[in-house]
Amino acid sequence: MTPARFSISRFILCGCSYAVVLLMLLLPLVLIFTEALRQGLHTAFSTLLEPDALAAIRLTAFVTIIVTVINTLGGIAAAWCLTKYSFVGKRFLIMLIELPISVSPVIAGLIWLLLFGQEGWWGNWLTAHNMQIAFAVPGIVLATLFVTFPYVTRTLMPYMEQQGRDAEEAAFLLGANFWQTLWQVTLPDARWALLSGILLTTARAIGEFGAVSVVSGHIPGVTETMPLHIETLYNGYQTVAAFSMAALLALCAMSTVVLRTLFENSFRKQPS
Repeated sequence: MTPARFSISRFILCGCSYAVVLLMLLLPLVLIFTEALRQGLHTAFSTLLEPDALAAIRLTAFVTIIVTVINTLGGIAAAWCLTKYSFVGKRFLIMLIELPISVSPVIAGLIWLLLFGQEGWWGNWLTAHNMQIAFAVPGIVLATLFVTFPYVTRTLMPYMEQQGRDAEEAAFLLGANFWQTLWQVTLPDARWALLSGILLTTARAIGEFGAVSVVSGHIPGVTETMPLHIETLYNGYQTVAAFSMAALLALCAMSTVVLRTLFENSFRKQPS
C-alpha cells in the first residue's frame, strides 16, 4: 500500500470512529441534558427534590455502597485464591465468577424470584418467619451483588498473576501474618487495579436496571432505584423529571469512568 493510500485509509477509519462516538455516545448525552434543562435549571433541580426522587437516590446510594464493599472484599479473596493457589476445579470457579457477565440480568432477577418469591422455593419459610427478600431492599441488594461480582476479581487477577509469590513467601518467612502480607505486600502493587475494579462495580451498581426491575416490584418511594424511577417518570409523561434524573445518573456514570481513566493513566506512568 502506498503512503497516500495509507493516509486516506487512516483518515477514513479515524473519521468513522469519531462518527460512531459522536452518534452513539455524545449525542444521547447532549439530548438527555437538553431535555432535562428544557424548562430551566431550577425546574430540573426541583424535580430531583421530590420525595420519590430523593427516596430513589438514597436507595441507589445505599445499595451501591453495600454492594461495592461486599464485592470488593469478595473480589480480593477470590482473586487471591485463583492466582496464588492451584486446585481442582479452578477453571470451573473462574467460569462461575464470569457467569454474571454472560447471563442476562433479567434471568438473574428471575432466579432470585424463584428462590425467594412468595411462590418460590423458600417463599413459604420466609413468609412464616415474617421475612421478605423479593420486592424489598434485600432482593435489590442480592440482584445487584450478582451482576457486579466479577469486576473486582477480573480486574485484580492479571496483576496478582504478574506478582507471583516470591515477595509474599519472603514476607511470611520474615514473620508477617496473612493480613499483613495482603495489605502491605500484595495490594499496594495492585492498588490501581483494585480502584479500577471498585469504580467499575460502582458504575454498574448505580445503573443496574434489568435484575433490579424483576425483584424490586417497582414500589415508588420504597423499592425504586434511580433507573427504575426514570422509567416510572417517563411512562407517566413527566419528561423533564425523567431526563433530570437520567442526567444525574449520567453524571454519576461519567464521574466513575473519568476517575477510572485517571487511575489507569497514573498506573501506566509509574516506573516498573
